[in-house]
Amino acid sequence: MAFQFIHLEAFSRKGDGKGRSTAFVLGEARRDPESSVHVANPSPPIVVYGSTIEEVERLHAAAADAAVTTPKGGKPRRIQKTQHTLMTVVASHPLTMDEVRADPEKRREAEEWEKRTVGWLRSQYGDKLVAVVRHEDESHYHLHAYVLPDDPAMRANAMHPGQTAKAAVMAAGPVEGEDSKALNKRGDAAYKAAMREWQDSYHEAVAIPCGLTRLGPQRRRLTRAEWQAEQVQAKALRSTIERAQAVKAKIETHIVTKKAETESLVSAAETTAAALRAEAAAAQAEAARQIAAAKVAREAALKAQDKAVREQNKARSMMSRVRQEAARVQAAAARLQRLPGVLRSAWDGFRKSAVEARIRRSLDSEMGALREQATVAADRATAAHDGMRQAEAQVRDIRETLKEAGRQLAAARREIAFLRPPEPEPEQTLGMSPPGLRRR
Repeated sequence: MAFQFIHLEAFSRKGDGKGRSTAFVLGEARRDPESSVHVANPSPPIVVYGSTIEEVERLHAAAADAAVTTPKGGKPRRIQKTQHTLMTVVASHPLTMDEVRADPEKRREAEEWEKRTVGWLRSQYGDKLVAVVRHEDESHYHLHAYVLPDDPAMRANAMHPGQTAKAAVMAAGPVEGEDSKALNKRGDAAYKAAMREWQDSYHEAVAIPCGLTRLGPQRRRLTRAEWQAEQVQAKALRSTIERAQAVKAKIETHIVTKKAETESLVSAAETTAAALRAEAAAAQAEAARQIAAAKVAREAALKAQDKAVREQNKARSMMSRVRQEAARVQAAAARLQRLPGVLRSAWDGFRKSAVEARIRRSLDSEMGALREQATVAADRATAAHDGMRQAEAQVRDIRETLKEAGRQLAAARREIAFLRPPEPEPEQTLGMSPPGLRRR
């Protein structure tokens, strides 16, 4: 056998015509002697998901005792014991327990099938799936799953896709011209379609990746050669899927590695850019400080130059007044020369020389002071001019430094943009089907 097998069935506390009640089903799973006479050498079940069988039985009993139903227009009342309150799912693998025990590769296949089956059950029933156990005391590797309803009335049939589909058709009633027999036939068709969809879902999620076919050979009247060919195709499909998954894993690993490398490069580039930005900011601050200092020095030099010019103008004005006074004295001396007498001449000469000496001394003193002031003013003007030229040179150097920092910052931004990874494209689904495989 190399095809899938999965079956679901609901049970009540009272039991069916074969005596299979919820207590019997849970006792069989637990391997109670009275419920497992069909097993030659019973062994306890192995829990692969959820709770133990004892815990499932306790949860079921508590929920069933608290469950109530409310008839239309009536009062709430406890549910009947004939109502189905427990849903079970049985899934079996084609390998026998002897094959699994003897061959590690076959055990790996069975364990992979088990993991995928539990995942599919969880996707189907969510938190309502309370336990999955494995029995190893029968011929084939198989699982039992137990599902508890979560509605107040504890209706297990509400989780049966076939019964739910048929109930919806019957509740809607017959269409025009349809009798009860035709309505029931349409309900049966809805039941079968829903169950086919349920089986197809398991086939896509579990059977195909595990190399199992959808149906066996007898139901489709296949010859042995056709059945063997279909088994070969199923195994080939499983191998293809495994290779595709391996390639996908390698691609994802490569993407993660390159992404980490890229993030490292981007981080380094961002760190360098941050350092450059900090350096540029510091250079700008220093440049602003030096520009402000140069501006202050230039203003001081201009003020000193203006003061020197004013002092030079004052010195020129004083020299002009001295020259005017000397001319006036010379004119007075010329008038005195016309007076008669040697004494008068001597007296006037003496007076003239005294006046000239006094004026000369006064002028020499003032001229020395003015020359000294002019020299100091000229020195200040020269120093101010040199300071202004140095400040302008510093401003030019600072501007060149700022331009170079800006070029380095722009280069760092371009490098960051180049190294930043692009947005990942949506991952394409890996779906590969070998030629020749078709559903019959």
